[in-house]
Parts: sequence; C-alpha cells; structure tokens
Amino acid sequence: MAVARGSRAPSKAAKPSAKIAIPQLEWNQVRPAPVVLVSGTESFLAERAIRQLRDLVKAEDPSLEITDIEASSYGPGELLSLASPSLFGEPRLIRVAGVEKCTDALIEDVISYLAYPADDVYLVLRHGGGVRGKKMLEAVRAAAGVAVEVVCAEIKRDADRYEFASAEFRALGKRVSPGAIRALVSAFSDDLAELSAACAQLASDSAEEITEVTVERYYAGRVETNAFAVADSAIGGAYGDALALLRHALASGADPVPIVAAFAMKLRTMAKVLGTRGGSGQLAGQLGMAPWQIDRARRDLSGWTGEGLGRSIQVLAETDESIKGAGRDPVFALEHMIGVVSSRGTL
Repeated sequence: MAVARGSRAPSKAAKPSAKIAIPQLEWNQVRPAPVVLVSGTESFLAERAIRQLRDLVKAEDPSLEITDIEASSYGPGELLSLASPSLFGEPRLIRVAGVEKCTDALIEDVISYLAYPADDVYLVLRHGGGVRGKKMLEAVRAAAGVAVEVVCAEIKRDADRYEFASAEFRALGKRVSPGAIRALVSAFSDDLAELSAACAQLASDSAEEITEVTVERYYAGRVETNAFAVADSAIGGAYGDALALLRHALASGADPVPIVAAFAMKLRTMAKVLGTRGGSGQLAGQLGMAPWQIDRARRDLSGWTGEGLGRSIQVLAETDESIKGAGRDPVFALEHMIGVVSSRGTL
C-alpha cells in the first residue's frame, strides 16, 4: 500500500481562506480513502493517479466493481444508489469525471455523502479546475478522516519536467545521463504524456545507459526542430543555424508562439542568473531553479552583457505582441528577434 509522505501546500484550485483539514498528496502518493479528490489541470498526471488508485484497490480485492459517472449529466440520487450495499459485498470504485462541470444534484449528494460514506466504496472526484462546485470542494477538503486530495497541478518549469523524467527512468530501472534527460525535456517540453512515452520507449529499447546519443538517435528530428534548439543556437551567437532551424520548424508546422515562449524562458532564466555568485546548488532554492539550469544559464551568458540582455528581452516582448496580432508579418518579427539575440543584443 502506498504511504503518503505528508501534506503539501494548497494548490491553486484551493483558496487560501478555505479550511483544508485533509492530506494533500502528490500524484504519485495516491492512496485509498472513502473519498479521493483528484484536482488540478494536469490531466495526464490525474489520469495516472486514478489508474494507480484503481490498481491498488484491485490488488487487495480482484472482485472490485468499477463505475464511471459524468458529472455534467449526473441525476439526483445516483451516488446513493451506486454506493448502497451490494448482494455480494464486493468493493466498489466510483469515478466521477468532469466535476468542474457538475450538476447541482452532484454537489448536494456529495456533501450529504461525506457525512455517511459507505463501507468498501471508494469515491473518486476528478476536478480539473475552476470555481464550479466550490461549496462541494470546501466540504471535501474539510472532511478529515474521510477524504484525501491528490493535487495534479500543471507542470510548467523545466526543472519539474526534469524531475518527472528522472523519476520515470528510476521507476523503469534504467540508468540515464543528465544530458539525455535535458535533451528529452527540451524535445517534449509541451506534452507530459509524450515525454513519459519517450522515456518508456528508450527504457524498453536501450540495453545500457541512456545518453544524449541515444536520444539523438531516436528523436533527432524532434530535437533539431524544437523551439529550444532555435533559441539555443541564437543565444550561442549562431545566427545562420538559428535561422535555418526556425525556417525548418515553421515549414514543419511549428507555431510561432511556443518558439517565442522558448526564447522567453531562456532569456529570463539568464536574466535571473546574471550577476549572481555562489555555487549552483546554493543558489537553486534561492532562485527557484534546478542547479543544472543555473549552470546552463551561466554557460549561455558567455559573451553577453547586461545591456545586451536587456535589449534582447525588449525585442522579445515586441515580437510576442507582433505574433499575437499586433504586427503584419510574424515570420519577419521572428527573424528580426533571432538577429538581435544572435548579436547578443548589439544589433
């Protein structure tokens, strides 16, 4: 049985003023409880947490009966009917999807159910975010001894994706180099499900340690045309390479918005690290970054000045506005930005 390592801070779905009396767990700490609230916008992690919960309960009793409900079409009394004692007494898992779109009847029935949860029934409420069902969420979060919350917040930082990929390989029993993980995170920065699938494929097909060469062999096209590859080339001063990668990416159907987002992430990280002193491990907590990100930013800053970085960030903001409707030619704006960044802000 999985054992929780403790509570965590409330997710964005929870108002700071709301009383939270139940454990708030990471997605990989999920454990059975009469009521399990799976909250947050990261659908991939939420689905995995729910599958893990199903497997845990089914391992205890293979006769587990599973029922799925759509919250948007829920009718009065359905929960009570499904949770009532069965003839053979088998355990039941009731999964309610789309609770952020729930009917009023579900809100009322769940609040009533919290006072008298049924034996051998596990009620899973999947709430993807938003204010709908607030009264019910607050009641669940106040139901000490009855409920737990599994928080599946969106993974936005590369450091968190890096930790996720590392954990995937650990679970699969494979050795992997830090460079290989960085390459994978760069190649699959916009889709956690694809990142997980890539980890699984590499783990199953590679007999020895997975390195950057392994990643390059499997995902060369994905890595080469990735937005971060364009940004890395430009930041390193390789104007021609960056321009060629940009045109290749656009010809392959890449959207300008994530390309600018990649530049923004890299340049802002460089700005945070610029002028700092001390070891990367010491600065990691202070800056909210992983040590490898600080080391990478310091390498990227080679040849840059504060003025050049400021100029590049200014052009970046102008490009962002241009590709989102303020300009007539998004491709020209991108190429101009790459020219400025490749010159390290001196163009």
